[in-house]
Amino acid sequence: MSGEFKILKRSGAAKRGQFETVHGTIQTPVFMNVGTVAAIKGAVSTEDLERINTQVELSNTYHLHVRPGDEKIKALGGLHKFMSWNKPILTDSGGFQVFSLAGLRKIKEEGVTFQSHIDGHRIFMGPEESMQIQSNLASTIAMAFDECPPSKAERKYVEASVARTTRWLERCKNKMYELNNSEDTINKEQLLFGINQGAVYDDIRIEHAKIISEFDLPGYAIGGLAVGETHEEMYRIIESTVPYLPANKPVYLMGVGTPENILEAVERGVDFFDCVYPSRNARHAHLYTNFGKINLMNAKYELDDRPIEEGCQCPTCQRYSRAYIRHLLKAKEMLGMRLCVLHNLYFYNTMMTEIRDALDEDRFESYKANKIASMKSSQNE
Repeated sequence: MSGEFKILKRSGAAKRGQFETVHGTIQTPVFMNVGTVAAIKGAVSTEDLERINTQVELSNTYHLHVRPGDEKIKALGGLHKFMSWNKPILTDSGGFQVFSLAGLRKIKEEGVTFQSHIDGHRIFMGPEESMQIQSNLASTIAMAFDECPPSKAERKYVEASVARTTRWLERCKNKMYELNNSEDTINKEQLLFGINQGAVYDDIRIEHAKIISEFDLPGYAIGGLAVGETHEEMYRIIESTVPYLPANKPVYLMGVGTPENILEAVERGVDFFDCVYPSRNARHAHLYTNFGKINLMNAKYELDDRPIEEGCQCPTCQRYSRAYIRHLLKAKEMLGMRLCVLHNLYFYNTMMTEIRDALDEDRFESYKANKIASMKSSQNE
């Protein structure tokens, strides 16, 4: 049944599960590959995503609303058909992008008025508008429209912001129910995830988790982290918040993070992840390996005929050398970025497979310790 989360194994707070959706079963823990405007930056195709074992693609509500327009995507059959991808898609609500436009927006109870980053025209987005846009996109999972307060915001501001996010969540749920029962809706089984906020205040986070749990949604996210606080603060918030979210629903940590962040968060009960790190770092020649990160722009790789990582089964490492990829990057050939992005996304997707296997085989604790230790080494440099 769409929206059902089955926990197959536990290791402390860590969970090995599977989440049923109308577009297929998601094996968790999972890393969602970020394709903001319905494409992974770096000329990565849908066929590439399939080849590197991507389970979920993530797109951005705000960006697709601005260009090409969600109504156009609906007219073309929805986001899956538009980008020729038949597996699950999660769309974020646009909330984070709206709130990152701090100088261009005005927040009211109804929603937010802001200026397009492309041409400056005024846009209004509230819970109902975000749900309508995401329904037009026909994504598998839609995120609730929320405010993402700065992690170091004053307590009084955070309390008011979180209360408004709760009121907005109720409006999101009501609007999605209406849309899923509308005759012209493409995906009538679209799932809504609520978002926990509260900056770095444990008590606000916990209270908000308790309140939104009562909405009985298919899944819940922890938002507003990895935006300025320390890793230790982030881990503390995850550890204190997850126990107050429904134990039988998946938990999504938004916008996180490094391989080590993911391993630490899995240990604390997180099931879904997304982050631009692997693709963004790849486009700047920073590549992940099991023996630490390497920077291919370093001169020492000029005559290095080895793959990025020996033994790696990604399409890049199966065929191309460090020296060749470095040459492409220096020459500003797009192929260089593409090969690097493919490697980094494959690394992340493979790490998630390894995490699931370790949980299945009751060895996650040792896997995590060994993985972090090996990635901190400098053997590959």
